[in-house]
Amino acid sequence: MATDKIAEAEVACEELAGALKEAGIVLPSLGVEAASYGYERAGVLVELGRCNLDTASRLIAVIKRATAR
Repeated sequence: MATDKIAEAEVACEELAGALKEAGIVLPSLGVEAASYGYERAGVLVELGRCNLDTASRLIAVIKRATAR
């Protein structure tokens, strides 16, 4: 059912926001893509949104550290 997937995506967004916050990163537009609420066939998508250059650089650094382990 689509509502289960939407709830799952909302939890994933909360967890991702929390993990990013621990790394000092905030993505203000992070959330479930609006179309996910109205179109069952489109599937449920997480919208990461836009970020400034500083945030992009922080994301790059965090990802590089995580993959170097």
